[in-house]
Amino acid sequence: MISSDISENVLTLTLDRPERLNALDSAGKAALGRAWHDALRNPSVRAVVLQGAGERAFCAGSDLKEIGATGQVARTDVLASCLPGVAEDFTKPVVAALHGHVIGLGISIAMYCDFRIAAPTARFRFPEVEHDMLSGFSAIELPSLIGEAAALDIMLTGRSFDAFEAQRLGLVSVVEEDPREAARSLALRLAALPVSAMGWSKRLLLAERRTRIDRHLALVDQARREVGEHER
Repeated sequence: MISSDISENVLTLTLDRPERLNALDSAGKAALGRAWHDALRNPSVRAVVLQGAGERAFCAGSDLKEIGATGQVARTDVLASCLPGVAEDFTKPVVAALHGHVIGLGISIAMYCDFRIAAPTARFRFPEVEHDMLSGFSAIELPSLIGEAAALDIMLTGRSFDAFEAQRLGLVSVVEEDPREAARSLALRLAALPVSAMGWSKRLLLAERRTRIDRHLALVDQARREVGEHER
């Protein structure tokens, strides 16, 4: 479900469920959370690349078939663990290589990576509202990345947008024909930099985000529970 490989101090994490467009079920969310936890504590890891398997998607979000069958969504703490730097500070640089469908939770995961490199054919969408669901951690972070008006537009309408619009908005760092290769190249450069300076720079740069997450975590949990109760 989550495959990994370490080479030259770069850990490559792959969302490895291409038959389901790399949608994350409950086991996949738990596995991704463990992967971030372990990577943070592994001294051999100095940078991380996150990518999706197959040609069709980086990640199509949560597995809606599983949610429909079980009637259960992930707990807020489990969801937080999927996102680098949310459950705990992640002081190592993370580069997301985005292609194909980048939907819902897939965007959320990418948002909390430090760099987002997208293929020209990548397509982005937040469909949660139309499914009577929430993307709570995206909602508290997205306005700081792209502005309040743009965040309201793409999260409340659920419209699709391409990699070039994502770049104009500031959601994507750069558009590259081969995002996996570009992400690997950047991660290698980052892995060669001093660890302490890298870690503290990330902490300082993201200090406001940390404060925002801590301040609004209870509100995210309340919102997710109340929407879930309304569904039932």
